Amino acid sequence: MGPLEGLTVLEIASLGPGPFAAMVLADLGAEVVRIERKEAAAGAPLAGVDPLNRSRRSLALNLKHPDAAGVVLRLVEGADVLLEGFRPGVAERLGIGPEACLARNPRLVYGRITGWGREGPLAARAGHDIDYLALAGALHPIGRAGAPPTPPLNLVGDFGGGGMLLALGVLAALWERERSGQGQVVDAAMVDGSALLCAMFHGMRAAGMWSDERGTNLLDSGAPFYDCYQTAGGGFVAVGALEPQFFNALLGGLGIDVSTVPLQYDQGGWPVLRERLAEAFLTRTRDEWEQVFAGLDACVAPVLTMEEATRHPHNTARGVFVEVGGMAQPGPAPRLGRTPAGPPTPPVAPGAQSAEVLARFGFSEAEVAALRASGAAG
Repeated sequence: MGPLEGLTVLEIASLGPGPFAAMVLADLGAEVVRIERKEAAAGAPLAGVDPLNRSRRSLALNLKHPDAAGVVLRLVEGADVLLEGFRPGVAERLGIGPEACLARNPRLVYGRITGWGREGPLAARAGHDIDYLALAGALHPIGRAGAPPTPPLNLVGDFGGGGMLLALGVLAALWERERSGQGQVVDAAMVDGSALLCAMFHGMRAAGMWSDERGTNLLDSGAPFYDCYQTAGGGFVAVGALEPQFFNALLGGLGIDVSTVPLQYDQGGWPVLRERLAEAFLTRTRDEWEQVFAGLDACVAPVLTMEEATRHPHNTARGVFVEVGGMAQPGPAPRLGRTPAGPPTPPVAPGAQSAEVLARFGFSEAEVAALRASGAAG
């Protein structure tokens, strides 16, 4: 089910952005075959529970075995998309790079995700999400004044700037293929994507509306009406009252007379305004403040834990979270009205469907047995 029903995707198992992109495509109805590296499959502690691996079939191959490249290339003949997350040059050395794959299937969309990109002095260097954010200028603005930059989990590089843009690039290439009949390579890099996510802030900086001094700006905890506040009992609320009407509703909900605090956008008065807001929020619990602001457009929300988020009435009513294999997790997004995505299926053990997958792509029982005997397949 879903808008991508009928699309066949091969995913060379990796970490972070590659699986995220494959999950998005699988959630939207694509048939995704995850090719696990046989030597790593046994030591994958999250394999059976990780939502990033849901809704797939799994094939285990020893990609360093001399017969493995031939297997992948046969699979490519029946696929629309291949996703890989190797460092530059590795797929080519394994015999499954774009040139070899497109020679077998000129309509193939070959999606690649790296950290630093495929060229430049850092292309071959190791790195993680935090490093790509740092070089892209995306990490420096995140944090409070006088404090070091705060890593935003790995949401910005791995998932937003990496996996999401890889999936978008693949869909763009598939749309272009409808006109040209030809596949192509999609080169997604987390340093590129992280920089792209900061486009608005580059514009604000050019207009004199953003300072490189962290924690002093409108959206980086500098403004007291766009920040988080502790409440009685230790919980927190998030305040995003940027517009004057929301700011006035915020003060009304807190019982603060607008005439007794500095003007909203008087930066010189922000320390005083922050102190008044902090004092007010400490008078009630997080849940009590949620009830106070339930009927007000003040842009105030409780800061929930991940577990609490699965039970919040709004998320429950909308079905933001689903249960897959007994585990609550985010459901597919975005939603399409006429061709909705079907329910995700639980991750399977690495390589559990190797014989089934190979048969699906035309391998005979004898060929499957020979690949197992040689150690090429698991």
